[in-house]
Amino acid sequence: MNPELFRLLEGEAFHFVPFPVYDFDLPDENFTWYKNNSEVKNITTEEENSIHYHGGALFFLNISSADAGHYTARQTMPSGSCQLHHLTIEVFNSSSQGQTNYGSIDSTEPNKRLICPNPVNKTCKIFNGTLTWYKDGSLIQGENKRIMMIDNATKAHEGIYTCVCTWTHNHREYISSGSRSLIVQDPVLHENVIILSPVDNEQLVDEGFSIKLNCSILCGINVAHKCKASWTINEREVSQMDGYQQSINTTNTMPSKHTYSTATLTIDKVSAQDFRHVFKCFGEGLYSSDFRAVTLKARESAVPLVIGCVCVLLASVFAAVIIKCFAIDFALFFRPFFPQSRNKKDPRMYDAYVVYQTEGLQKAAEDQLFSFVTSSLPSVLEDKFGYRLFIHGRDDIPGEDRLELVENCIKESKRLMVILTPASASNIKDKTPFETPETSVVGGFDCQVGLHHALVQNELKVILIQLGDPGPQGYNHLPPGLLHLIKKSAPIRWPEGSQILGFQRSRFWKRVRYLMPVTPAKNQEVTALV
Repeated sequence: MNPELFRLLEGEAFHFVPFPVYDFDLPDENFTWYKNNSEVKNITTEEENSIHYHGGALFFLNISSADAGHYTARQTMPSGSCQLHHLTIEVFNSSSQGQTNYGSIDSTEPNKRLICPNPVNKTCKIFNGTLTWYKDGSLIQGENKRIMMIDNATKAHEGIYTCVCTWTHNHREYISSGSRSLIVQDPVLHENVIILSPVDNEQLVDEGFSIKLNCSILCGINVAHKCKASWTINEREVSQMDGYQQSINTTNTMPSKHTYSTATLTIDKVSAQDFRHVFKCFGEGLYSSDFRAVTLKARESAVPLVIGCVCVLLASVFAAVIIKCFAIDFALFFRPFFPQSRNKKDPRMYDAYVVYQTEGLQKAAEDQLFSFVTSSLPSVLEDKFGYRLFIHGRDDIPGEDRLELVENCIKESKRLMVILTPASASNIKDKTPFETPETSVVGGFDCQVGLHHALVQNELKVILIQLGDPGPQGYNHLPPGLLHLIKKSAPIRWPEGSQILGFQRSRFWKRVRYLMPVTPAKNQEVTALV
């Protein structure tokens, strides 16, 4: 059989069973163990010896440096044939724990899984021993299982973790240990290759001059070894053509760790032939690739081009300013003059059903949320413009069935107003926010019913309002339905420090009113929900 190698510490014990041997109670006569060094030394079954065997198991008790060497077992099979099992033992003193390492754990997963080395774990199972864990020689309290989890591991968690089994043989205690190194790597994220430059498919150049073409790509985070930008000319490599040089530089930017690769193509002297070439910027990542073709065009007089560009730019800027700044104002101004017969046919009781997050918020975000929901929102939309909102905590009827109330109130609402707030990292990791229907929350029963009516039944529109900065994690903790709506239409951001005063000039309130129904539900008679 293939030889097996183990590195052990002085003073510990080791229980070895050859890999293909599954029955520990085989007769001793079936095995012959001997130390196979310069002088062959037979191993006996006498238990007073520090090295002895029983059946297929070989015991090393209180290992010393003299026990290092090669061991061989001859196993006689029932058929009369035999197998040879080979074992090599290396022994180190107690200060050399790094030498007895059973490998390192250096995955990019945030949660690390430390598994007790199999020889130690197997010994503990056979002799019903107890496990303890140490980090760099210090005891870790409360860890006595085969697998130890480290959630959200950081650089501070790096070190040598040792699993120690205390077991009993012939009424005496022994210990066996094995170590693993934990290495916390920076996160690696392979994304689809994005070509950042060149942007245009044509490049204006002057014939007879030297130029440089840049091919820049983005591949992901910490993926420099799998990110490469390059140029080809008429599907040929640059190195195969004279008069062209290419340099490639791949870097990780700090502190974002985004990986960029840039290939710079230098043309010593642009010739008429270059205007007929097709230059391709090619980007290659681990899972995807992309390219962009560029052709060279002789530069003409810049004056008409500049004038035309300036005119187009000014016209575009002017049109964009008019649309951005006054489109909503025009709509709100002419809204009272539009025919309202179509809107009067909608008998629903509420203009908007307000859904918001109440759990997993920091104190500042929670204060801002409740100030907005209980004060700013009703003060402007209800008191100033006559809309009717359904807000939990204010409009609940005590003792009424919670699920039925939510279903009925959403059916009686013309809009679903979702207040988005930043969620804490622990809330995102540990649980799906707002799992119970007892609170009005994003992702809870309220939001699920509302999104069903909005996306599936198409019965009401959704208004998204953002409070605070969502942070680097964005809104990944939200339900897929909400993420779909956020991608389609960006949320209306509540500017920090905004006051209710000046609501008529506030762009925030104009955008909210623009999305609200034309005719407020307050003009309709309210009936009790059953």
